[in-house]
Amino acid sequence: MSDPTVFLIDDDASVRDSLGLLLSLKGMRTQLFAAAEAFLETHRPEWRGCVLTDLQMPRMSGLDLQQTMRQRDIVLPVIVLTAHGDVQTTRLAMKNGAFDFLEKPVDDEILVDVLENAVREDARRHSQQRTGEVARTRLERLTPREADVLALLVDGLSQREIAGRLGISPRTVEVYKARMMEKLQCRSLAEVVRLALSAASSGSVDPGPPAVPGS
Repeated sequence: MSDPTVFLIDDDASVRDSLGLLLSLKGMRTQLFAAAEAFLETHRPEWRGCVLTDLQMPRMSGLDLQQTMRQRDIVLPVIVLTAHGDVQTTRLAMKNGAFDFLEKPVDDEILVDVLENAVREDARRHSQQRTGEVARTRLERLTPREADVLALLVDGLSQREIAGRLGISPRTVEVYKARMMEKLQCRSLAEVVRLALSAASSGSVDPGPPAVPGS
């Protein structure tokens, strides 16, 4: 299931079969579930793709599924498909982070287009996450003082300004900067900034405030 897959959840067997056939004919990989609970019980973190779920189902509804996925940090995009849509339900679904909300009967081409966009969004998220993880791994190699220099460089300070802020000489700042760039495997300051921002945007690292002089 590491390949992009549409995880289709609907308690109506005829709907599962017809949608599964449609998507397979469109070249999309599918996995069918008769209940949201079955999806949650078998879910694996490495699964990629999106979830297409019915709204009204016995026991756990599509909205309940969304909430549980959020609680368990399951970040697959969710498309809610229902014959009972209304403004309030749509608002709740979107508030819970639904990628889209479609009413039955839905045009085949619209459905496929939404699912393809959701799969692309999932791929983008995980690519960003992997980039952030690489950045975090490199940033963890830095000493506290090298991390201080990095934070101030990202803030746009010059070496002389950094030296004054940290209470060290500009030459020492240059040494820390050289060591930092070697550990980060960056050849330019622009690469350093991109790496630091990538880690920050993915939530991979919290550099905190730079140390004060003498710390």
